Amino acid sequence: MSEKLKTGFIGTGVMGKSLVKHLLKAGHEVVVYTRTKEKAEELISIGASWASNPCEAASNAQIVFTMVGYPHDVEEIYFGEQGILAANNRGLVLVDMTTSTPTLAQKIEQVAKEKEMLSLDAPVSGGDIGAQSGKLSIMCGGEIETFDKMLPVLSLFGETIYYQGPAGAGQHTKMCNQITIATGMIGVCEALSYGKKAGLDLDQVLRSISTGAAGSWSLSNLAPRMIAGNFEPGFYIKHFVKDMKIALEEAEKMNLQLPGLQLTKSMYDELVAQGYEDNGTQSLIKLYE
Repeated sequence: MSEKLKTGFIGTGVMGKSLVKHLLKAGHEVVVYTRTKEKAEELISIGASWASNPCEAASNAQIVFTMVGYPHDVEEIYFGEQGILAANNRGLVLVDMTTSTPTLAQKIEQVAKEKEMLSLDAPVSGGDIGAQSGKLSIMCGGEIETFDKMLPVLSLFGETIYYQGPAGAGQHTKMCNQITIATGMIGVCEALSYGKKAGLDLDQVLRSISTGAAGSWSLSNLAPRMIAGNFEPGFYIKHFVKDMKIALEEAEKMNLQLPGLQLTKSMYDELVAQGYEDNGTQSLIKLYE
């Protein structure tokens, strides 16, 4: 897109940092805020500006992106005394890319409308690799007009971008994504464990099964990390546990039983108890070693 936009970006963690780089590369003006300024120093050195709080980041922006850890973080940065909504910036578009709750997405939209702002819940999938390459899957909820307006900017980060429905629909879709990944991770770990016990070359096994009917993003991208013993986070265990908890709570509201998800969460809870919450989700293989 030719128009250069004033954007705010709140949350420059593993994935957020890459998204800011895409905005800067496209020539957009970016003001960043994160709780620990040191985490934003690299971005400031390549052209981003620093805001001392979320309100300041939103005050002169046309769009504010948020990508933080937990729903309570989303509450704080939007509704806090120095939060985004305190900026009273009419026409501002709010894009929350955090995996959060559908109810909170609906609350943000309601208050945004009262302040003559627009909003989207736009959680993503694709991990650190997708963020770096600009090939994330982005699942959007809100007004269709807002989605259409934001699509050119979201295309800087995403390759698969779909409108899912009204506010909260993006978050519900992300829960479908996380449920699929959750039980699939058990399959990846058990396949590698079986192959190892059978004395197979696991790299060769992956070459055979990754492109067949068993193929998945986790098999292609996380199984090699498991084999290499690389447990650095592309996506933190602690955040995955949060997502599974949200999905189970939403399922309970719908009177829906998800035994596979319950099993996976219990296994990740065990990893958290062992002190691995800051490891990547591929660390599930540890329970099989």
